[in-house]
Amino acid sequence: MTKKLPTKAYEAELLRLQEELVHLQYWVRETGSRVLVLFEGRDAAGKGGAIRRITEYLNPRFCRVVALGVPSERERSQWYFQRYVEHLPAGGEIVLFDRSWYNRAGVEKVMGFCTPEEHQRFLRQVPVFERLLINDGILLTKYWFSVSDEEQERRFAARMTDPLRRWKISPMDLEARLHWVDYSRAKDEMFVQTDTPESPWFVVDGDDKKRARLNCISHLLTRVPYDRVRTDTPAALPPREDDAGYVRPDPSTQHHVPDVAARLLG
Repeated sequence: MTKKLPTKAYEAELLRLQEELVHLQYWVRETGSRVLVLFEGRDAAGKGGAIRRITEYLNPRFCRVVALGVPSERERSQWYFQRYVEHLPAGGEIVLFDRSWYNRAGVEKVMGFCTPEEHQRFLRQVPVFERLLINDGILLTKYWFSVSDEEQERRFAARMTDPLRRWKISPMDLEARLHWVDYSRAKDEMFVQTDTPESPWFVVDGDDKKRARLNCISHLLTRVPYDRVRTDTPAALPPREDDAGYVRPDPSTQHHVPDVAARLLG
């Protein structure tokens, strides 16, 4: 059994990696680079937690998380990749897809939301599509979060009894439990067709969430050829402007949010 990572060591290393992510973002902004990261994998494998730790200290103006819902009727009539293209990063941006166009290779295939012909067409087109992105200069990385059947079941059970996390369990998640082997076969086929030299899949073992987050962030930092760049952050705070006789309005003239925390002290 893998030794459990001490919380103190995990938090220290996570903070160090998050600081490097900030430097990475400075470089992306400075160079106008485009970074695209896809997060796929089993339900409850830890994708969302990893994404949250990556974005925690990044500027949301230049780092976006894309999590698309069910396509509309109009979107279903489009070229399959079309609705994803508009969310691709512009210069100076980092975009993280919390599930991506690979929905067609997983849930759509297994649950019958696409035809066999559409599924096969997708598998033929996606290497070409990703090659075009990479040739245009987008720095693409694809992660697959893997989790054991036993650990997934434990996490699902915990979510179902936690009112703060129950929203994470959808009817589709429960239905997917009945198709565990079907999803495994679909993933295996997807890897055969889309794990290419120029756009490989990187598998993250998600049974230990802390290790998975550290491993993913550490690896992502190696995927972007960033350097530490000078920033426009001032080295010291400038002096505050003289008040020039300014007087704040009387608090009684304003609408204030009630201090509900006061009752905790009473």
